[in-house]
Amino acid sequence: MIDHDPAAERAALDWLTLVDRGDAAASWEAAASLFKRAVSEEQWGRALGAAREPLGALVNRRLETARAATELPGAPDGEYVVFQFASAFEHKRAATETVTPMRDTDGAWRVSGYFIR
Repeated sequence: MIDHDPAAERAALDWLTLVDRGDAAASWEAAASLFKRAVSEEQWGRALGAAREPLGALVNRRLETARAATELPGAPDGEYVVFQFASAFEHKRAATETVTPMRDTDGAWRVSGYFIR
C-alpha cells in the first residue's frame, strides 16, 4: 500500500456510508463535480439501486489497496486515489468495491467513481 492523503480515504469512507444507507441523493450530492456532470441524480439513483439492492446489507469492508494517480482512463488529469475494498454483503460473501476520490475544483476530496464486482 502506498502513501495517500488520509483526507481522500476519509472522503471515500464517508461517501460509502451514504451508499450503504441507500441514500442515492446524498451520495450524488457529496460526489465530485466530474461525477455529477457524468451522471444525473436520477441516473445515479437507478444505477446504485441496481448495483447494491441485490447484495443486501454490508457485512464488512476492509481496505485492500490504495493507489495515487494523476491520470485515469476516461478522466481528465488530476489528483486521484484509487481505493479497493474487500467487501462482504448479506447476499454476496466476496465483492471488490473500487472507490476513486479526486481533488475537486475547490480542493476538497470527493468521490468521482464507484464500481463493484
